[in-house]
Formats: sequence, C-alpha cells, structure tokens
Amino acid sequence: MAAQSTFSRQGLEGPAWPVADANGNSPDGAGGRWLDGVFYPASDGERMADDSAQAAAMGSAMMDLLTHFPHAFVTVDMLLYYCRGVVRRRTAPDVLVAFGVGAHHRSSYIPWHEGKPPDWVLEVTSTGTVAKDMDEKRDIYQAAKVPEYWLFDRKRRVLPAGGPSLQGLRLCHGKYVPIEPRFEGGRRLLRSEALGLDVGAEGRLLRFREVASGEDLLHQAEEKARGDREAAARQAATARADREAAARVAETARADREAAARLAETARADREAAARMAEVRRTEHAFAEVAELEATIQRLQRRG
Repeated sequence: MAAQSTFSRQGLEGPAWPVADANGNSPDGAGGRWLDGVFYPASDGERMADDSAQAAAMGSAMMDLLTHFPHAFVTVDMLLYYCRGVVRRRTAPDVLVAFGVGAHHRSSYIPWHEGKPPDWVLEVTSTGTVAKDMDEKRDIYQAAKVPEYWLFDRKRRVLPAGGPSLQGLRLCHGKYVPIEPRFEGGRRLLRSEALGLDVGAEGRLLRFREVASGEDLLHQAEEKARGDREAAARQAATARADREAAARVAETARADREAAARLAETARADREAAARMAEVRRTEHAFAEVAELEATIQRLQRRG
C-alpha cells in the first residue's frame, strides 16, 4: 500500500491521509485510526477549552468520574464521530463516559466500532459555545442516541437568564426531556440514571454524590487532602504506638532493675544471715572448747 492515499467517501474530498499499518493503526504521529477504509483523525485542531476555569471544570468532572468508575471509559474533549464514513460529522464533548466498552486508550470514539454510543456527555458551556451546545449539539447527541446530555454553566451567566447553572437531559422515546431537579438540604440535585449518581453544581465545579450512601465524591485535591490526613493520622498513631511501646520497654526495664535490686538485697541479706550463723557456730564452738577445757582441769585436780 502506498505511503499516502487521498480520502474520498460519499462525495467528500479531503487531504491525503496516511495509510494504516498491518494492524489497522495509523503511522506514528498520524493521530487517528482507520476503519473500513476510512481514516478518522484524532483531532480537529480546535482548542480544548476557552480558559483555565473551563478546563478545570472539565478536568475535575473527568477525574471524579474516572476515580469512581475505573473500568469505564472516561475522557475529555475526544472526537465523537456520529455518521459512518463521514469524517466531518464529528463533535468533541467536553466530558464523555461510556460503560462496557473497556477503559483502554482510543484516539476517538466511534459508536459503530464500539457497539454503542456514549452513556453520558457533558458540555461546560461558555459564551462562545452556548448556542451550539443548546441547539446543534443537543440534536447531534439526541440523534446519536446518547442516553443523557448535560450542560454546565460554571459562570451562571451563559444559559438562559434566570435558569439554573446545571441542566440535564434524558433520552425518552427518542427525544431529550429535562431531568427534574430536587432540593435536599438547600442543594439542587439532579439524578443521572446513566451514572447512577446525583449531580449538583458547587461553585465552578460539579459535585457528584452516591445515591445509596448519600456521600459526595471527593475532588482530586480533596481526595489527596484526605489521603494526606489519613497518612498523617497513621503516622501519628504509629508514633503514639512507638512511644507506648518504648514506655512499656522502659517500664519493663525499670521492673527488671527493681527485681534485680530485690534479688541483690535478698542475696546480701542471705549472706549476712549466713555470716551471723557462722559467728554463732564459732561462738558455740568456742564455748564448747572452754567447757571441755574446764572439765579437763577439774578431772586433773581430783586426781592430784
């Protein structure tokens, strides 16, 4: 196969794309993949986010979901193709989640190759994208049969005036319908059936919550802070245990010294008692010798 080939499918002409290798992968640096003779690029050349705040909202949502669903495919700003063979029919959701397709690396998400559309997509909308997010992308995701489409206005000034900063849409009989919110403890929450999580806006980030436990999923920084606190607590507990063990060793050593002192005192007392007994025996022996001597003198006197 030649090193270059010209793409032409369904009347669309494009630049010369690199050919696939024996495994169907594009050459190094080509950034895409071949399927059924069509090369699907991995990038559309557009920047991922309008600013760092938008990127932070996207990254935070991705990391929260990636941590919670380690076996799902979770990514940001990946090209999603929605028309077989037509490479210009593509969009790039800010966050995409797909279950049951494996968490391995992909250069793009192609539903007919994966066997299903994504389960959940999010657009972190901005002034420059709000019209497209609310109309064109809504129609694209609806036609692609993405079960849920969510929009998040991190600045609370892009979506229609007076509207909430977070909106969820669920596919119902082929059409998107709004997900009704509920309020718990002053928090506005929307239930995502696709994720099995409650979702709410918290400042300029999304907050996910487990339905069963009611526990919030921690952001990466919070998870790290909790890990640091737990590590510090473990270190403190270890240090405390070490101090207690050292105190027990010191107490044992003190008890051993006291026991040794008592033994030494007992040995000294035994030696003194033995010395007194020896002195008594010597005295008794001396008295016996004197008595014997006196008896001898008396016998000699009687004979004389």
